[in-house]
Amino acid sequence: MERTFLMLKPDAVQRGLVGAVISRLEAKGFKLAGMKLMKVDRALAEQHYAEHKGKSFFEPTVNYIMSSPVVAMVWEGKNVVALAREMMGATNPANANPGSIRGSYGMDISRNIIHGSDSVASAEREIGIYFKPEEILEYKKAGEEWLSE
Repeated sequence: MERTFLMLKPDAVQRGLVGAVISRLEAKGFKLAGMKLMKVDRALAEQHYAEHKGKSFFEPTVNYIMSSPVVAMVWEGKNVVALAREMMGATNPANANPGSIRGSYGMDISRNIIHGSDSVASAEREIGIYFKPEEILEYKKAGEEWLSE
């Protein structure tokens, strides 16, 4: 089963949207394998956004992700990386479909509710940044047999 890393950003936590977003992911049929509410320090933020170092939005993004708690999560499911990205919607909420997470809750590209890995390789890297192996649980979820063959 494929895994992805999703993070509910400070705006989602501060606006009380954690439950609403998690409900959507659960309703889709994804399985939650790891989750923690945490404060991101500068070293972790810089590691997460390392590919953007030197770009104009790097400092504001790093400062923003450190500004309030986030919810870091590992989700499992068939094609979970691509499906979660589709559920999230376009990075800029102004361009996101109305039914997507960002289309429903986001107002600005700098406050777009959620981060999600963009590939299986990115998911593995990001999961490794935020989670120790023992923090990711393996279990059989009731009803899995009804999701796909």
